[in-house]
Amino acid sequence: MARGAVEESIHRDIPLSAAMGTQVVVATPESVVLAAPLAPNVNHRATAFGGSVAALAMLAGWTLLDARLHETAIRAHTVVQAGDVRFLAPAKASLEAKAFAPEDEAWRRFLATLERWGRARLRLRVEVRSDGELVASLDAAYVSLTDGE
Repeated sequence: MARGAVEESIHRDIPLSAAMGTQVVVATPESVVLAAPLAPNVNHRATAFGGSVAALAMLAGWTLLDARLHETAIRAHTVVQAGDVRFLAPAKASLEAKAFAPEDEAWRRFLATLERWGRARLRLRVEVRSDGELVASLDAAYVSLTDGE
């Protein structure tokens, strides 16, 4: 999918992303990078609000899984089941969240489970940077359900 189409889809499906000013920098089945400016995500300390940092990270993982599923014949809906966000430093500038592709074996197991049972769970890792500095990390479980679920 083209970046513009992905961004439009994200803003339509997750309206909060538009309010955050989320932009798609990269959207491939191997990596997703989303960016958001500081201004609509600022807190009372002139740094990024933790909820915005967490939301951008979760959105990056969700977008990566959606992009990977788009490459298959499987049509599914994905939700975040659980996530562990670690805030490492204050974000004093715009945000950039990068979601990393799962290992090949984990992806194969996920697809086989989804095809067989109509639902499957996958863990993804996301890093959030601000001005090049790692400010947060996310380890999250996403669950995908086929349209029949």
